[in-house]
Amino acid sequence: MFSGIVEALGDVAEIRSEPPGVWLIIRHERIAGETAVADSISVNGCCLTVVAVEGDTVAFQAGPETLARTNLGDLRPGSPVNLERALKVGDRLGGHFVSGHIDGTGTLVERNDDGDWSTFWFALPRELSRQMASKGSIAVDGVSLTIVESLPDRFSVALIPYTLDVTTLGPLKVGNRVNLETDILAKYVQRLDEARLWDAQSPKSLNP
Repeated sequence: MFSGIVEALGDVAEIRSEPPGVWLIIRHERIAGETAVADSISVNGCCLTVVAVEGDTVAFQAGPETLARTNLGDLRPGSPVNLERALKVGDRLGGHFVSGHIDGTGTLVERNDDGDWSTFWFALPRELSRQMASKGSIAVDGVSLTIVESLPDRFSVALIPYTLDVTTLGPLKVGNRVNLETDILAKYVQRLDEARLWDAQSPKSLNP
């Protein structure tokens, strides 16, 4: 479990082929020095398990499902990545509860910069929009943000200078993909609403 408060900005040191997946090797001296094998780390919002630590790098194995459903498949050596280690019991929760299980990807379709501040609009699949609301929470590449406007096919967020400076969101350009994780509470609300329909169906219709 994570909070969506990015600890560090790392970079991809190497992507090593391991069909059908890859080894994703990330460089950050402090994170590597405080990490052990089997720890969980959020990489651009995606929860990955550390499989090796060497020097100033940590390594993860990413399978074809992860590479296809997130923007980790877009990474190249030198790409910056947001890093957050799993929460400890008793830690302050500065963002919101983030599981590290990516729901889908969005695309930056509009960026409005006003001095050092920015408003971003992201396009996304409609099935994810059902789990979003204005003033609700969203994790974008693992960064906990508050939704400003939520429309059926897009949403906006307002970014402060600090967030733009210390995460991968600052350099984003129109057309770039981001990982999205909706608020876990919204998922359960949607599921409860769907479950009401089950009671209206006959037992016969529920059987294959």
